[in-house]
Amino acid sequence: MEYRSSVDIYTEWDIVAARQLGRNEAKKSGFGTVDQARITTAISELARNIYLYAGKGKIEIMRLSENDLYGITIIASDDGPGIPDMRKVMEDGFSTSGGLGAGMPGVKRLMDEFKVDTEPGKGTTITTTKWLR
Repeated sequence: MEYRSSVDIYTEWDIVAARQLGRNEAKKSGFGTVDQARITTAISELARNIYLYAGKGKIEIMRLSENDLYGITIIASDDGPGIPDMRKVMEDGFSTSGGLGAGMPGVKRLMDEFKVDTEPGKGTTITTTKWLR
């Protein structure tokens, strides 16, 4: 069984809405406060990347229940310019926006599963999952 909700990302306020939705869904899924913060931080980074680099996109949040496993999946998608050099983006400290460069590698570290589908000129979809322990 899965439950899905989403926030369209157009403005900085939408980043805040996505964070709040993610925290609420993580709490409903049974995650403790530390994992709620991890999930919320990952959503914030993904939503901010959509806003900064693609201009618009969507954050989808799915609560998962498979057999005796429970978790939450975040899907960040956009029709933006895509990521031309994934290897470079995944290096700690790399930033094209003048930030700390912890975004994508940080999201990967915060979550249990991390997958990127990107094509220059077509957009990017990042799917990441956190499992309840």
